[in-house]
Amino acid sequence: MTLTLQEKITEATDFIKAQGIGEIEFGLILGSGLGELGDEVEDAIAIKYDGIPYFPVSTVEGHAGQLVYGTLGEKKVLAMQGRFHYYEGYSLEEVTFPIRVMKALGIHSVIVTNAAGGINTSFSQGELMMITDHINYTGVNPLIGPNDSTMGPRFTDMSQAYDVAYQAIVRDVAKKMDLDLKEGVYIGYTGPTYETPAEIRMSRVMGADAVGMSTVPEVIVAAHAGLRVIGVSCITNLAAGMQATLNHAEVVETTERVKGTFKALIKNVLQAV
Repeated sequence: MTLTLQEKITEATDFIKAQGIGEIEFGLILGSGLGELGDEVEDAIAIKYDGIPYFPVSTVEGHAGQLVYGTLGEKKVLAMQGRFHYYEGYSLEEVTFPIRVMKALGIHSVIVTNAAGGINTSFSQGELMMITDHINYTGVNPLIGPNDSTMGPRFTDMSQAYDVAYQAIVRDVAKKMDLDLKEGVYIGYTGPTYETPAEIRMSRVMGADAVGMSTVPEVIVAAHAGLRVIGVSCITNLAAGMQATLNHAEVVETTERVKGTFKALIKNVLQAV
């Protein structure tokens, strides 16, 4: 018998609760090279993805592949050390399954992070960008198919997918840290190829400031589920045509260099919200 999505969510949720997971306020999705923030969680309980019913397994270098529950920035959090991507061969239902589980666990807000290429010509490698909006250029949508109205509306409003009140708090935190936090629009491609220089020129004309291969499906499902979202990109490289070549090693190296600032920002934001 084929299980429904709701049945899979319930089974995964029950398993996670049985590991000693209690009340949770924030979900954290930690992108390439940014998973070390999960190591800062206090009184941590770690749960490997491969033990959770119906959870995919992260196959990308720089992703630890586990949930970490505990306290961070005085908030109860559940952090994903490693996410799933459409380019790994997973369906978008599988990619966004953790968001559904987080909602079922009682989380009210999600902080989504990623490593991204800078499209905005004023951006520099190693800067952080608060995501104010996104462009879905993947050609797919995780909400295509039958809609379960208990999970969210058939037609989801994306006008404020990235919570405006949270954005004001993030700005204030960055100012107090004396951090030059950039802001902008994230455009999502499927990957796994990096974009061509022509695609980057097109994306810039369309109004994108940073580009990556994640985040968009997760945020769409978060909006569908009624979760509030904060998005932060680490600009790990300049996009195609703006530097000689692109490679994943550079992405990991840059996140390693700026991880202190990144971790401080997220912890301070959690304390402030």
